[in-house]
Amino acid sequence: MYADTGTDAETVRRILQDTGDTWAVVGLSNNLSRTAYGVAAVLQRFGKRIVPVHPKAERVHGEEGYASLTDIPFPVDVVDVFVNSELAGAVADEAVAVGAKAVWFQLGVIDDAAYERTRAAGLDMVMDHCPAIEIPLLDR
Repeated sequence: MYADTGTDAETVRRILQDTGDTWAVVGLSNNLSRTAYGVAAVLQRFGKRIVPVHPKAERVHGEEGYASLTDIPFPVDVVDVFVNSELAGAVADEAVAVGAKAVWFQLGVIDDAAYERTRAAGLDMVMDHCPAIEIPLLDR
């Protein structure tokens, strides 16, 4: 088991409902077979503005893409991370550096040290969960 991952219902609800609607989706490309593509579409259906972040900087779901979080010329509220656990900590650190309010590590993405650093910096954080699974449950 890993550290307290902030996956309590209140943290999930706060990020999804109260943290803001601009979500940088790290690892999002036009590869339809990748989970990030479908999750980003669900976030859009629920009113979130997605910002694709991928080295290719592709336009995805009608939104301009950027090669990194630091390339985004406007504030982002939540950084949704679709990279493997070994790379996720650096993304969390970058999210803190650009002033994001929360970090969300997708299913299977776990980095206890990154979680501790991110929380210590004052951001909400969720690990090993998927917002596309959680957001439809909010109205229940």
